[in-house]
Amino acid sequence: MVVIFVIYLNMNIQKITFGNGCFWCTEAIFQTLKGVTSVTSGYMGGHTFNPSYMEVCNGDTGHAEVIQLEYDADEISFDELLLVFFRTHNPTTLNRQGNDIGTQYRSAIFYYTEEQREQSEAMIKRLTDEKVFDKPIVTEVTPASEFYKAEGYHQNYYADNPSKSYCAFVIQPKLNKFAKEFTDKIKPELLK
Repeated sequence: MVVIFVIYLNMNIQKITFGNGCFWCTEAIFQTLKGVTSVTSGYMGGHTFNPSYMEVCNGDTGHAEVIQLEYDADEISFDELLLVFFRTHNPTTLNRQGNDIGTQYRSAIFYYTEEQREQSEAMIKRLTDEKVFDKPIVTEVTPASEFYKAEGYHQNYYADNPSKSYCAFVIQPKLNKFAKEFTDKIKPELLK
């Protein structure tokens, strides 16, 4: 039996939780980033204890589909993560991302520190002032609440299911577009 311990020596590990549509897509994007040490799909922002995927999809729990990131703040800044967040979904559509409709697909930043709240609000103001989007940003900026890890089959979904039609026709094009815009932020082993 081999036991492997991951030790984060000299790393400034921080946590943030983003709701930016279907977690299958967003997980795949954030897993590619240099400095991101883990991405976990789950649910946050609702009123039901330990909700299931079906309960969240039915819109009965108030939860958003989210990804919880751990990242080395010395390698990737929170502002860089915010830019990726805002560039890889539509933060102007209330409770909707493309064909996915419902409060579970809302645009949300669940922060853990006052600094994260301030930076999130400053980024929204900056993007608004620069008129990056044609419509107002509706992203909610809310204190993090209880995080519920999604069922096992949702974790690493794209990596484990690349030949499924959703992965090929929805996730892969998003990853391709992302790779063109953020090549310098992608883990080098993924660029081969």
